[in-house]
Amino acid sequence: MDLHSLRWRLVDNPDSWGARRRERRSRWLLDTFPELPEMSVVDLGGRIGFWRQLPVRPRQVHVVNLEEQPADVPAWARVSRGDACALPDEIREQRYDLVFSNSVIEHVGGHERRLRFAESVHLLAPRHWVQTPYRYFPVEPHWIAPGMQFLPVAARREVARRWPLAYTPGRTREEALARVLWTELVDKTQMRSYFPGSVLREEKIMGLTKSLIAHRT
Repeated sequence: MDLHSLRWRLVDNPDSWGARRRERRSRWLLDTFPELPEMSVVDLGGRIGFWRQLPVRPRQVHVVNLEEQPADVPAWARVSRGDACALPDEIREQRYDLVFSNSVIEHVGGHERRLRFAESVHLLAPRHWVQTPYRYFPVEPHWIAPGMQFLPVAARREVARRWPLAYTPGRTREEALARVLWTELVDKTQMRSYFPGSVLREEKIMGLTKSLIAHRT
């Protein structure tokens, strides 16, 4: 079996180990917010596809990210182009029941931008669910590369270019460097500082913390 097939079996396949972990996390979300079907939710940095696959959806979902709006937005959703760290006024002035964010805060661009991201979370709703991969899990989750997050930037750039379990290996040095510089995993102390009034839940694998979820109910 080649490594691309291995990644498919481990992470990307709907029946994969990674898919089962994502399904478990979705059940946690529904258990934490049982009233989700009646809630209005703003998803900072997400995609409509996540909400399509849930067995229970919120009453209304507003997705805010930097991508262009998809062509097929369902009636229960709205998509806006915007920076979650510097929200447009028309979004800042709205209020929701819940702010949701999945694997975004590690990509926003450094401590100051993470502070702005957390401010947006606290501003938009009284409740939130913010998930992020844990920095000290031994495998970097975006490239499925052991210890990659602890390497010097130049070495991470080469891993991003060449590591066969990455989504798109073989990209140029410039593209690989940009992806590396925009990926900065955070730890428990950082998450507690960004969300001081929240419960910090740890998703574990074989006793090791894989991801962190800051939530307030």
